Amino acid sequence: MIMLDYKDTRPIYEQVVEKFQTLILKGVLEPDEQLPSVRSLAVELSINPNTIQRAYGELERQGFIYTIKGRGGFVRYNENLLEIRKERLRVQLSEVLKEARELNIPVEELLKQCMEDFKE
Repeated sequence: MIMLDYKDTRPIYEQVVEKFQTLILKGVLEPDEQLPSVRSLAVELSINPNTIQRAYGELERQGFIYTIKGRGGFVRYNENLLEIRKERLRVQLSEVLKEARELNIPVEELLKQCMEDFKE
C-alpha cells in the first residue's frame, strides 16, 4: 500500500501523511474505509508505531481521516481536501520557480523537464 523513500530528506511521518493523502484524493481509499491499525502498519513498514500515530494525528488534523475510539481511523473525504492539496502544490511550484530564477535556470529548460516527467 505505502512505499517509503529512505533517501527522502523529509521525516518518515510526513511521507506517510503524503502517501495517505494521495490514496484518499485518488479514490483508492474510499470514504469511511478503515485504515490499517497503527501497530499493523508499523510492522508492515518496519517503523516505530509512534511514527504512524503521529502521521494519523496529522491526517486527522488536516481533515483526511476521523477516529472512532476503540475502532481506529477511517477515511473522510470531501472536495475541499482536493482544493487544499492543489493550493499546496501551487505554493511548492512557486517556490521551485523562484529558486530556478535565482539560479538563472531558463524557464524552457524547466518546462521541458516537467513535460518529460509528466509523461512518465
